[in-house]
Amino acid sequence: MLGAIAGDIIGSVFEGEGLKRADFDLFSPFSTFTDDTVLTVAVADCILNDRPYAETFKRYVREHPERGYGGRFLEWAASSSMAPINSFGNGSAMRASPAGFAFSDEAAVLAEARRSAEVTYDHPEGVKGAQAVALAVFLARTSKDKKLIKAEVERRFGYDLTRSLDQIRPGYRFDATCQGSVPESILAFIESSGFEDAVRKAVSLGGDADTMACIAGGIAQAYYGSVPEPIAQEALMRLPPRFRDILEAFNAKYGL
Repeated sequence: MLGAIAGDIIGSVFEGEGLKRADFDLFSPFSTFTDDTVLTVAVADCILNDRPYAETFKRYVREHPERGYGGRFLEWAASSSMAPINSFGNGSAMRASPAGFAFSDEAAVLAEARRSAEVTYDHPEGVKGAQAVALAVFLARTSKDKKLIKAEVERRFGYDLTRSLDQIRPGYRFDATCQGSVPESILAFIESSGFEDAVRKAVSLGGDADTMACIAGGIAQAYYGSVPEPIAQEALMRLPPRFRDILEAFNAKYGL
């Protein structure tokens, strides 16, 4: 889960910049956690402490406002309604990595990813995006087989993972939908040679940088086994104490 958080923080300063290169400084004084981290930690809290998703999401948004939440999600969070918003935005996917880390079989991972998504993003593409990310995390940590991850994501969710990043990058633009950003984020991991490289590749596509680096970073942590210590420390120091406490408890319970 720290890999997703680190990816979010690294990508935070590049969202909307359209950066098309990978040789950038990983951290700056302005690097900070966004809604991706807030809601990833909220999902971890729900799994760890058996909390209800909708109520927990609303509470986290109230406690951590102005972190770049999407407009429709923010309206939902501020309302008294618990009804989902039928969205296919990538907010469901950015927060899904804890489900891939916490469970020991594919069916449980997919079921928890669905639960975490459909309280807000109940459109089929929104649910699919969350499940694809969670399954990729699960397979990355259990199989260590990129070919298997690619094949299973393509087979189960119909995403096109045959393209290369070099083919995608020139024409790629900001896209906050699951179907327009999740496959590309997974490809950034698949083409990577390490955790840092996965995050750099995700940012280099010039899209929704923090979310795509969050997704790629979560899968990369699962596959490569850890987040490099300098990156981990830089990310942790930018988190509130409560987030660090949940992360520590989650890691301890699930052996991360």
